[in-house]
Amino acid sequence: MTRAETKERNRRALLDAAFRLVSRDGYRARLDEIAESAGLTTGAVYSLFGSKNGLVVALVADRLEVDYEEVERAIPAEADLLEAVDAFARHHRRGCDAPDARVALSLQLVLLDMALRDPELGSRLASSVREQEARLAAMFTGRSHEGAVVTSERARRLATVLRALVTGLGQGVMLGLAEGADERYFADAARALASTTSLVEHGATAPGEEGT
Repeated sequence: MTRAETKERNRRALLDAAFRLVSRDGYRARLDEIAESAGLTTGAVYSLFGSKNGLVVALVADRLEVDYEEVERAIPAEADLLEAVDAFARHHRRGCDAPDARVALSLQLVLLDMALRDPELGSRLASSVREQEARLAAMFTGRSHEGAVVTSERARRLATVLRALVTGLGQGVMLGLAEGADERYFADAARALASTTSLVEHGATAPGEEGT
């Protein structure tokens, strides 16, 4: 095995161990236990990620990378905006039934707790989420909608509100707070967002206000 292959194997082992233990223990997750679970030492963590926070940020980026790769495959290239939004929402509803959905929800909640406890970590996590969210905005940019083409700025705002929507609805499904929220429910809610205020330019003149 080459040095690069060994490095990637160790990186993967630490990310997988961090997923298990951070999901379970949150901010109390110990670096030495994560390293031991991966069959490595804490030195490997510092070498590959710089710190415990670096490992947590990399864990989030890793999870988001997989999710957005799946989203890219779920959205047809030729779809218009509403069709793309529909496919995005349905993909996330199906994720609520995945075998590791509850573990993923636990990770979401403990990461929020960690971010609130540690502003530096929170800032780094926010940057990582925004970076990946830009990929979703790129998936919507240029698609047709109501006789026009979606601009990058509109796509960015839409990506933000859609992420918030499916995250909140997904949590509701798994906590028993969104009874009847099936794929159609997710898709209808997402389409409604894409058809209204999320695509209105900030500062634009509302209908009937011209010349006022």
